[in-house]
Amino acid sequence: MPILHKVATVQFEPTMFEKERNIAGLIALATEAAEAGARLIVTPEMGTTGYCWFDRAEVAPFVETIPGATTARFEAIAQAHDCYIVIGMPEIEPSNGLYYNAAVLIGPDGVIGKHRKTHPYIAEPKWSAPGDLGHQVFETPIGRIALLICMDIHFIETARIVALKGADVICHVSNWLAERTPAPYWISRAFENGCYLIESNRWGLERTVQFSGGSCVIGPDGSIAAIIDAGDGIAYATIDLELARDHDVLGRKVLEQRRPEFYKELPTTTYAWNPLDFFGLYGHRPLPPGRKSRVAVAQFAPSDDVGDNLARIEAMVVAARHDRDADLIVFPERSITGLGHGLAESVSGPAVERLLSIAARENIYIVAGMAERAGGRIHNAAVLAGPEGLIGSYRQIHLTSEDHGWATPGEDWRVFDTRLGRLGLLIGHDAMFPEAARILSLRGCDLIACPAAMRERFYAGHPGSAIRQSYPIPTGADPSHWHHFRVRAGENNVFFAFANIADELNGFPGRSGVFGPDTFEFPRREANAGPGTSLVCADIDTSNLDSRYPTNVVRRKDMMAMRLPHHYLDLV
Repeated sequence: MPILHKVATVQFEPTMFEKERNIAGLIALATEAAEAGARLIVTPEMGTTGYCWFDRAEVAPFVETIPGATTARFEAIAQAHDCYIVIGMPEIEPSNGLYYNAAVLIGPDGVIGKHRKTHPYIAEPKWSAPGDLGHQVFETPIGRIALLICMDIHFIETARIVALKGADVICHVSNWLAERTPAPYWISRAFENGCYLIESNRWGLERTVQFSGGSCVIGPDGSIAAIIDAGDGIAYATIDLELARDHDVLGRKVLEQRRPEFYKELPTTTYAWNPLDFFGLYGHRPLPPGRKSRVAVAQFAPSDDVGDNLARIEAMVVAARHDRDADLIVFPERSITGLGHGLAESVSGPAVERLLSIAARENIYIVAGMAERAGGRIHNAAVLAGPEGLIGSYRQIHLTSEDHGWATPGEDWRVFDTRLGRLGLLIGHDAMFPEAARILSLRGCDLIACPAAMRERFYAGHPGSAIRQSYPIPTGADPSHWHHFRVRAGENNVFFAFANIADELNGFPGRSGVFGPDTFEFPRREANAGPGTSLVCADIDTSNLDSRYPTNVVRRKDMMAMRLPHHYLDLV
């Protein structure tokens, strides 16, 4: 049976130094939402005070305890209307005088719980200590609710932890900027964890910082249930807790299919040191020099004829090499042997031998998928062939429920050093697990190649934004605004080459692409394929730029350096 609740996301522009005005404005909006029947009302990060504070001294007159005078005023609304309200505010801890960027969940009986922002943006260290409460889920009569604040959600670990703790709804309060909204990160966190995400974002200009707006409610399938694009206001949606708990929702299936025994590297900090020093320690597997290269992805529908598949692969390799000057081409999952497993063969068999001859003749790297027969077992595998021969292969670790009927899962991640840089392999369903790409990034990968056979919707368009954005962030309609594997690339600071089967009659949408290592770089460094058989190519750069410390983001990996692994133990 459905368990339905009306929810509201509040969009608001606070004004610095005018705390009482801000609180009065938020109270008016929260009251309006409560009177309209909303049971859960979410307001923006630092909504009571504004955000861009210079230092502790400047924000000091505006910090408060939780509970305190401000939470009491919202508690009165919650009591009067039997609802729950999330407020973003600067908090003081009276025991030691530290300040925190906090969010508080208030119900009819008072404060239920709070979250202190764990992963600071560049602005917080000017005045705030990093959060010390971890990532909690609060039981309420309207569901299990988690709180995250702005940059927390950049990190795959935070939303994953609260999903594993049973969150039905993530209330994400933010002061988001530097891209159009609803932000692809927000959509991916709901989609990959199978829970609702209520996004309350501020808008407006503050101390030269342009905030994005775009507050919304996102469903467990990544769909946008409600949105307010520009200005102060409220967006309403009805959520169904049963949908967030439905084991047929893709994100919930993924939670059940996790392989924590392979995730032991998640609580490590491989980028706390200069990566050139760290990976070169003891002379063991230093990062390869890297270089500027061109990477292609090819999509088509493989048949049940290995010879035919190899002929198509060869033709696309020749086109990629001679027409696009590609150095690497990635083909879909089981592109060699077809989607069945009856034609499985050994990695040392004739099909791979032919692939090796093509790679050697064309002086190119090739990644292609196959059903691999080995020692009486069959694996869903991918091979990496290069001019120097067979570089290696990888066996899929995360199998779909369908593939469990025939395939044996792999037993290790595979990372290879090539002339293009450090390359990791994933196969299709693996990439739905944020832990998988994270581990390859922690191992120093510059590039992840992902042959895929995915039917699920993992992309969505955007109709266009009314709110002003800073050039060159686009505001017009965009058919590929959210692509889940663009998010994978950016959150791990890797190039991600995703090659999906294109066969719309059988539910495979194509939508392959090569995605760059910086989500907030515009125009983006990427190449996108639509539906149908096609080949696209993008430039990549994995070099160290001749510096003692890498300035290239794919080598520097800011998102890895800013992780806080002591919070991530629940993942393993």
